[in-house]
Amino acid sequence: MKDTRQERVGMTLDRSLLEMEYFHLQTTTESFDAKSLTIKAWSVSIIGVLASSGAFFGKWQLLLFASIMSFMFWIIDAAWKTFQLAYYQRINEIEEFMRGERSGIKNLQITRSWLASYRSGGYGRILRIMFWGHILLPHGVMFAGLLVAYILATLV
Repeated sequence: MKDTRQERVGMTLDRSLLEMEYFHLQTTTESFDAKSLTIKAWSVSIIGVLASSGAFFGKWQLLLFASIMSFMFWIIDAAWKTFQLAYYQRINEIEEFMRGERSGIKNLQITRSWLASYRSGGYGRILRIMFWGHILLPHGVMFAGLLVAYILATLV
């Protein structure tokens, strides 16, 4: 009788399992977009209340606080996008295999592939992602606008 390790080493590729893995990954990456929209909605709502309250009551510190909060949401949204992008390495591997461009693929490698992809990006990746158009808006614009508004309000 083989031990568990020997069974794993001798495991053959199950194409239907690979297809299920592929569709699971597609569903997972699509769900990240919905969550990103939720992050944006929370950001706009909270920052809007803080900024309008600061302007209405003349509490300019609230503009600075809103700007800082917007920056934090911006980082969260960019980090969320890095988590999503880490899944694409495995999706690409499976697609290449299905097109006949790759061999030697194994089933059930989502975590291994995700970790390798995520770790390969480094800290520079999140900074680049922060300036992608759909991540920059609305967070980066609100951050810069509110910071300028605070500076101008305190100079007057």
